[in-house]
Amino acid sequence: MRISGVTLFRVSSQLRNVVNGQWTTTHYTIKDRATDPRWKDVDMSRESDVYDVVIVGGGPSGLSAAIRLRQLAEKAQKELRVCVVEKASVIGGHTLSGAVIETRALDELIPNWKELGAPVHQKVSSESIAILTETGRIPVPVFPGVPLANHGNYIVRLGKVVQWLGEQAEAAGVEVWPEIAASEVLYNEDGSVKGIATNDVGIGKDGAPKDGFARGMEFHAKCTIFAEGCRGHLSKQVLDKFDLRSHAMTYGIGLKELWEIDPAKHRPGYVEHTMGWPLNVDQYGGSFLYHIEDAGQPLVSVGFVVALDYANPNMNPYKEFQKYKTHPSISKQLEGGKIIGYGARALNEGGFQSIPKLHFPGGCLVGCSAGFLNVAKLKGTHSAMKSGMVAAEAIFEELQAKGEDVQTIDPANYDKNVRDTYVVKELKATRNIRPSFNTSLGYIGGLIYSGLFYVFGRGMEPWTLGHGKKDNEKLISVKDAKEIDYPKPDGKLTFDLLTSVSLTGTNHTEDQPAHLTLKNDQVPVDVNLAVFGGPEARFCPAGVYEFVPSEADETKKRLQINAQNCIHCKTCDIKDPQQNINWVTPEGGGGPKYEGM
Repeated sequence: MRISGVTLFRVSSQLRNVVNGQWTTTHYTIKDRATDPRWKDVDMSRESDVYDVVIVGGGPSGLSAAIRLRQLAEKAQKELRVCVVEKASVIGGHTLSGAVIETRALDELIPNWKELGAPVHQKVSSESIAILTETGRIPVPVFPGVPLANHGNYIVRLGKVVQWLGEQAEAAGVEVWPEIAASEVLYNEDGSVKGIATNDVGIGKDGAPKDGFARGMEFHAKCTIFAEGCRGHLSKQVLDKFDLRSHAMTYGIGLKELWEIDPAKHRPGYVEHTMGWPLNVDQYGGSFLYHIEDAGQPLVSVGFVVALDYANPNMNPYKEFQKYKTHPSISKQLEGGKIIGYGARALNEGGFQSIPKLHFPGGCLVGCSAGFLNVAKLKGTHSAMKSGMVAAEAIFEELQAKGEDVQTIDPANYDKNVRDTYVVKELKATRNIRPSFNTSLGYIGGLIYSGLFYVFGRGMEPWTLGHGKKDNEKLISVKDAKEIDYPKPDGKLTFDLLTSVSLTGTNHTEDQPAHLTLKNDQVPVDVNLAVFGGPEARFCPAGVYEFVPSEADETKKRLQINAQNCIHCKTCDIKDPQQNINWVTPEGGGGPKYEGM
């Protein structure tokens, strides 16, 4: 299928591997190349380069860390080699957020950001919060102290802000490498992190080396900063290896569309948040709708967030989003407009309870890799940037103390220092808001609790609520679940999934092993389909997973993975009931090509 120049696969002859009617994983993280005769005579040596600091991920936290490191080095007149590797084809190309941001971290990092032309110009001018019913809305007062109050904040296209931060990093002397996917954590003999390796290229979909095979490159560093964003696949590995997390993270999925609307309906600076319909009272989630003028375009960022701790396997977050747009108070703002962008991304909702230990020998975690999103405020950019800056300061201090000959450092002061900043203080104050929505009273109970203990009590209560079981453990059997009826898309206000995915610009080299790997190829049919009705076909916001008739026996089904469609949201890695899906990075440059999302 081809839409707007982007090839989308329902049945991909290039990306599927089927043996006896069953999907077979061929990625080398699952199938060991050491025992594969096709790799016997292949040269597996890699070239390497050495830096003082390597940063994995070119988002707000990683770029802020890089800029701050170079600022400190210049002030101290010290040589400091810093690089950022980013898997997107361009800096900002995988960035997706609402976004309304606080500028306090930007003010600290680059005080003259306005003079330097930062794409931060649309100040919030008016706002509303409401509870939606099927046809009506109940206003919620907005005043200082309400978590979602946004007076003084800015509506931005975060991808453009990140692109600008990348330019500032390069100007500061940072080596910025887009289209470079970090695929492996390297370790020293003592177990400390040595750096990262980029992914191999030129591997066929069957797992065999092609004529153009080339090994990845090793980036060695005295300290490696993991700034991959929510559920980064290398961050996940170091969290496990160093046993950094004591309480599980809970997640949500955020879906977003960018619209160009009728100028007569445009209200630049207007911010709206809702909860309630179409979600059930016991389902955490809600919407955002932001009016921003950019280069003369009357734009609206509209999005929907669904917590991934939902129980009903029939839930389809994408279709909930489409249904939400049919509400009279929402549709009237979009009708007559044109959708110009779509995307989705998992986000952290665990807050204070789920913050891991942040440092380890040879590295640290920053931004959403560490879980610093404040879900009560629906903001994380300022926290991500500040965490990167604090990490940079701790790393530079440790490098100065240990001297030039040190091989590896452990930036232990970063953990302590960041907990003394507004990043963690905000999360502690709002720590009980998210779990308060998990009672039998649902969002009604959550609103009451938030009003009593946060708006008026400022989060000073002496207890901390828990999140319960992991998100993937909360699904119930499909036979016990209520069916959910979703309206058909009209092609004007609501859209079928593949039409939306075509707007992401997503693309991957076709002849490569699927990066959506299965630990056990039998689990999708034997467990997920049999017990849960195949939820991966519904929770994926890009049509990656389908259950189709088996070639060996058309009375049975098999899982088909359309890896070409993947937009790197990581939802499957989180919500898969058996944690059988493991997302790994594809070849660098693959994935969505968001433009100012």
